[in-house]
Amino acid sequence: MEENAMTYNQAISELEEIVRKMQAEDCDIDDLATYTARSLDLLKMCKNKLLKTDQELQKILEELK
Repeated sequence: MEENAMTYNQAISELEEIVRKMQAEDCDIDDLATYTARSLDLLKMCKNKLLKTDQELQKILEELK
């Protein structure tokens, strides 16, 4: 799924799934780097979505003043 098309909730769900996989007893050590890299990408996307939403809300609130 293209990251721009991914919603915040989808990204959080994927992060939660990655955490479950990493915490599993049968987690393959060879997959940890891949999981970590994907998690970083998802966290950056979430941060950007939160910052964009905050900016939009600030703009709306300024219009109300």
